[in-house]
Amino acid sequence: MSLLNTVLTALRGISSNLLRTALTTLGIIIGVASVIATLALGNGARASVEANFRFLGSDQIQLDQDLQMDSGKMKAAGKPLTYEDGVGIPEAASLVDRVEMRVSGNAKLRHGRETEDLNFQGTDAGALLSVIAEGQVQPVGWPADKPLTPEAFIGQGRFFTDAEVLGGESVCVLGYQTALDLFQGDDPINQTIWANRKICQVIGVLTELEAVSVQDRINTRPNEGLFLPISFAIQNFFDEEPWVTVIAHVKDETKMEEAKAQIAAYLRERHGITQDADGKYVDDFHMTTKQDVLGAQLQSAATFSLLLTALAIVSLVVGGIGIMNVMLVSVSERTREIGVRMAVGARGRDVVAQFLLEAILLSAGGGILGIAVGVLTVPLAASLNQAAAILDPRSIPLAFGVSLATGLMFGLYPALRASRLDPIEALRYE
Repeated sequence: MSLLNTVLTALRGISSNLLRTALTTLGIIIGVASVIATLALGNGARASVEANFRFLGSDQIQLDQDLQMDSGKMKAAGKPLTYEDGVGIPEAASLVDRVEMRVSGNAKLRHGRETEDLNFQGTDAGALLSVIAEGQVQPVGWPADKPLTPEAFIGQGRFFTDAEVLGGESVCVLGYQTALDLFQGDDPINQTIWANRKICQVIGVLTELEAVSVQDRINTRPNEGLFLPISFAIQNFFDEEPWVTVIAHVKDETKMEEAKAQIAAYLRERHGITQDADGKYVDDFHMTTKQDVLGAQLQSAATFSLLLTALAIVSLVVGGIGIMNVMLVSVSERTREIGVRMAVGARGRDVVAQFLLEAILLSAGGGILGIAVGVLTVPLAASLNQAAAILDPRSIPLAFGVSLATGLMFGLYPALRASRLDPIEALRYE
């Protein structure tokens, strides 16, 4: 029997009951659509995790203060992580190249009759390098293929220097919109403003910025801000010693654990932390690397993807069982037809090919429709998952291949059963 005749016979068998065919393929459609949507959600979850922690470079160790609740307020556990702690890290830890430090708080700015309430940042002279590394904002209209430099963020004047940070100079850099609001279009460079009743000389204004992500541009205000030397901010903007966020840059990325051990030993000595009865240290700080964060978060994303994949597999198995059930019914209904074909010379393998091809055509049709439904479902899944769904083109042939394999696997038994019928008994079947 030629392949063409086998295909035509299989198509006639499928089309003999269209309603049953449609209901049979429904399980495959749902399963294939689930596979595509699941892979898209998994890709989106991984991309979201990486985007959330892209500010942390592969050579960086972020040090933060451990906190505890005290009288309804969050306070430092143990001694606070201070500016002096951060300054001494490069000397105490030989594997650390340099450190970045920052503090933040609220400030009331005034120039003439104009006032502004906003958040300030006390930073070191390399703050703009950190902004570039975070990758969250850029100058308005900046070309995607053009590398960013600290100079690209300066609209007027300059940023403060290491000497000004070490000296605690009363200088500041304003955000683009903050400068407009305070000076109403006048040149702010070398003018003075009051920040929390402390006088400060404006030495620079950032250029107009925008969020790199289009979705973040509605909810962020990158042009409102005040940058101060961290030493000046600590001396003048806090009633008590604030805790400082410290980012240590390691010389060799392969020795992150050794660098963390050096930093921990230095901070334990400064904070007077000793081993407890069990020989363990109860630190009042914690260290985070990109590998630490991504490892835990990606493991959670992988578990989430595995759960969704299991649900998709269950849908495909249910669809496959539906195909097997329908094919067994079809064999029973067409027993006399099978007997006639075998009586006139059809071989067992011809019967197997016919029924197996019917099962594959059912699964292929369901697979194609499932792909269409899955692709259309991805935007809906993204909207329900904070836009975290990314369609991988490789998932389409994968899902289609799985649907064909399902049809082949669950259609094999009915096909073999049909081929093993006794022709004489089949002809007598009513």
